[in-house]
Amino acid sequence: MDLIKALNEKQMKAEVPQVQVGDTVRVHVKIKEGARERVQVFEGTVIAKKHGGIEETITVRRLSYGVGVEKVFPVHSPSIVDIETVRHGFVRRAKLYYLRDRVGKAAKVREKL
Repeated sequence: MDLIKALNEKQMKAEVPQVQVGDTVRVHVKIKEGARERVQVFEGTVIAKKHGGIEETITVRRLSYGVGVEKVFPVHSPSIVDIETVRHGFVRRAKLYYLRDRVGKAAKVREKL
């Protein structure tokens, strides 16, 4: 068990951004295409946070050309370069799965003041 703990401690990031459900975030992801590497940005609303520790994940949702796109990002993954918060949302739920059924202004999350 100590070997697993040591491995987890080595892989965990020291500075984890404070991301809450309802926040609009920009996730910078390292993409490998052949021999080249580039950083791609995915911006959307955090609709879920799961687990904790090394296996912590966030689910980010956005609309792309009228189609809802959701991606699950492991927070401590080495392919995640940066997670920056664009705006803080005010929500009263732990999971915002109800946003999947809503379109336009109905899918908006209030901003925290």
